[in-house]
Amino acid sequence: MSTVILACRTIAHEIESAIRTTGVPYPVCWVESELHNRPEKLRAEIQSKIDGTTNVDTIILAFGLCGNGLVGLRSETARLVLPKTEDCIALLLGSQERRTRLAKEAPRYFLTKGWLESETSIAREYDYCVRKFGPQRGLKVMRKMLEGYRYFTFIETCGYDSSPYVAQTETLAREVGLDHQVIEGSSRFFEKLLLGPWDDEFIIVQPGNPVEFGHFFPEAGLKASQT
Repeated sequence: MSTVILACRTIAHEIESAIRTTGVPYPVCWVESELHNRPEKLRAEIQSKIDGTTNVDTIILAFGLCGNGLVGLRSETARLVLPKTEDCIALLLGSQERRTRLAKEAPRYFLTKGWLESETSIAREYDYCVRKFGPQRGLKVMRKMLEGYRYFTFIETCGYDSSPYVAQTETLAREVGLDHQVIEGSSRFFEKLLLGPWDDEFIIVQPGNPVEFGHFFPEAGLKASQT
């Protein structure tokens, strides 16, 4: 069976590391991370890439629900395989269960190298506020934006030297008045996404059928409540 991966560029380092570890030969088509700010645009871009993918049996979608951005996606010719997660954070942490548990413990703003490199990263947002409003007012704006969080939590994953990014997030945390922590990520979910088994941690959508919200949260109502 032939397989293609569609993945968010935010997790490119982790996907590429998992490909090296597993040795799978699947090509990857990247989707820019900035689209997560507009789920409808994210959906349209992924659907366009699905429609342009031919002569394959399986398309692996390396995304979570992402603010309902994946709801409605379909392929007429290939099955879609995707993790049953709210977002990419669960992939980086190794499971949706760990993602849920950490969220209950304390409100965290999660960061990785991929997020810090994004054009819409929190670090770039801070720089923009300082340029637009000046240092003092810009800092107030950022603190207001982040007042619901307790931690900047850097997820340390494999494949690169994280020390410059940890230092960057430590500095930013001090400036905006948040605590800082580093936690260990995991490659488990990424490797399982590539190799299987695709058990109850995954969603498999057969050709011609859409991805539905109920695939992610079968016990919930009609609409997602979290991006």
